[in-house]
Amino acid sequence: MEESLKTYEEYFSQAVEVRMRHYEKEGRLQHVMLSHQFSISLMEELFDIADHVKEMTRKPNGIEFLKSLLCHKKAMLYFTQPSTRTFLSFLTACQMVGMDTGEVRDPSLSSEYKGESQEDGVRVFSSYFDMIIMRDPKPGFCEYMAYLLDSTGRSVPIMNGGSGKDQHPTQALLDLYTMHRSFQKTGGIPKKRYAFVGDLLRGRAVRSSVMLLSQYKDVEMEFIAPSSFQIAADLEEYLLSQDVNIHKTDNLESVISSVDCIYMTRIQDEYDLSGESNLIDYSKYSLTPDNVSRMKKNSIILHPLPRRHEISPEVDADPRAMYWRQLRNGVYIRAALLLYVFNVAHRLKEY
Repeated sequence: MEESLKTYEEYFSQAVEVRMRHYEKEGRLQHVMLSHQFSISLMEELFDIADHVKEMTRKPNGIEFLKSLLCHKKAMLYFTQPSTRTFLSFLTACQMVGMDTGEVRDPSLSSEYKGESQEDGVRVFSSYFDMIIMRDPKPGFCEYMAYLLDSTGRSVPIMNGGSGKDQHPTQALLDLYTMHRSFQKTGGIPKKRYAFVGDLLRGRAVRSSVMLLSQYKDVEMEFIAPSSFQIAADLEEYLLSQDVNIHKTDNLESVISSVDCIYMTRIQDEYDLSGESNLIDYSKYSLTPDNVSRMKKNSIILHPLPRRHEISPEVDADPRAMYWRQLRNGVYIRAALLLYVFNVAHRLKEY
């Protein structure tokens, strides 16, 4: 145990590189907190595991074998922020590899209703479960709880399923996995142009995916958004420090025919302070059959979902629309991550 526990503010005053050291154990991921944690080599390893998992789910005996791998483990899904896709994706991934699960999705139904702190609640879960998968509206709360549990000597792996406006590492991982699979015949992820469209300031999925993508050489990034919702200054500074070639514009039509991937996002108006989202014409940041027809033949369209009006339903039938496949890929890559964290992925070779 550390001599004195750091407060929330003290902990986050440390550089991210320092904090990241806490999330490994014996040279392997212990906690999944930040997109920074996934190197290209680790991503490629996880992509390979996910490919095997996907293939095995097509056969009854493969499904049964997968379920045997972590049947001795239990996971708590602690989702205090509304979620459908991420929650069900993690739940399905746990079931796929045989993990029993518990869940808290409404704090008013837990002991927090009686005044128990979130910190104490998570500490209780660590006594009952072998892993905690968390989604919380407060930036950094998942990360702080990983540090806090490690400090108490009762640590279980914690996975960040979405933290405030700052991080969504497993969404980034499934995004890159979808790019990886989509571009297998065209040279892979490097040396391509990626466009991110919509609410780029407040979208944690974009933030996390961009940071992962920046590791690849010779990628270009186009950021298409109203000026008030362009990428945050710290993210722009980070990309420039990584020598990423970036461009910002509010004109989707100017880049749509030249990019290899368009990553659409919805308006994150749950973070509005005074209805500022209502002041913008978002039709300029939408995809329709008309403008999609001008995209490259081998380009792809991604979206973390849920969508609103930024992608016309008629676009779903276009072969470049990968967002439903992206959704399915989330289950396979999260299952792969569970197998990796508990160090049983090597057993896939037994099948």
